[in-house]
Amino acid sequence: MTNTPWEASSGLYKKLAIGSIVISATGIILALIGANSHNRPLMYTALGIIGVGLVAHLIGMTVRARDARAWRISQGLVKPRPPKRNKNTPGNTA
Repeated sequence: MTNTPWEASSGLYKKLAIGSIVISATGIILALIGANSHNRPLMYTALGIIGVGLVAHLIGMTVRARDARAWRISQGLVKPRPPKRNKNTPGNTA
């Protein structure tokens, strides 16, 4: 792994991070325009857009955590998680 998380991150994480910044910035700009023009529907729409940006950011953080865990497992720093039990295995009386 390199010195910075950005260089070591996956393409999906980079797309989500940049996308969330762009979406949130668009929402902020629309909220400012709506506030200055006294346009309530635009301000509420802008809040929804900002919310979508926050959700994209949270998804990006999840992807980054998954990638970091996979890297730690590949380096032997942590043990992999045991597989989940299948509920439909023969002999399972649930």
